[in-house]
Amino acid sequence: MDKKQEKARYSDQELQEFKELILAKIEQASENYKRLKDNIMFDESNPTFKLMEEGASTLQKEVSSQQAERQLDFIRKLQAALVRIENKTYGVCRITGKLIPKERLLAVPHATLSIEGKEIEAQRKKQS
Repeated sequence: MDKKQEKARYSDQELQEFKELILAKIEQASENYKRLKDNIMFDESNPTFKLMEEGASTLQKEVSSQQAERQLDFIRKLQAALVRIENKTYGVCRITGKLIPKERLLAVPHATLSIEGKEIEAQRKKQS
């Protein structure tokens, strides 16, 4: 391949590496989600907890619910990344069509935009 020619997609081996990383992150996020949901349910059913100040317990329950929702959203994004791996479109910026650098995908495996794509998107939002 000519050095000036850019790769159109990641190799099957690279996609497999990303898949393993994403599956591990899904497992970890699922465990976090289950723990948060269990804590919310435990707090609601624990009579000792009910004797504590209501404001603090309500606030903690809301914080736990928000954290659980963020975990669920993260899981959904990771699952969508798995679909892109299966379609062999994983790692391609949805705005520029160029490959997202591997370093970025290792840090943010559910990314759909390169830094360049994010900047273009931000400019478009400013203009509208």
